[in-house]
Amino acid sequence: MTKRTPPYSPEVRARAVRMVLDHQGEHASQWAAIHSIAAKIGCSGETLRNWVRQAERDQGVRGGPTTEERERIKALERENRELRQANEILRKASAYCAQAELDRRFRP
Repeated sequence: MTKRTPPYSPEVRARAVRMVLDHQGEHASQWAAIHSIAAKIGCSGETLRNWVRQAERDQGVRGGPTTEERERIKALERENRELRQANEILRKASAYCAQAELDRRFRP
């Protein structure tokens, strides 16, 4: 699997989120501020809304896993998957060796 680079740098994301939080009082709702600013920076409103929601989680304003927690969960899931694969390989190798030993013992 190849790593893809996000189309927007972390600086652009942080600035866009900061603009939404700073200017949401000037709009009827947070969504209106998000929609207005998303059009200015050239991303979709849903993308910017996701950035804002994650920033709110990171700041403790909104419930849910922070960015660090999400990265840690992904790393643990990856490690778990690798360990399961290693265990499966060992289980198959053990069964193969046990069968080979049985075959060797019962040969005339």
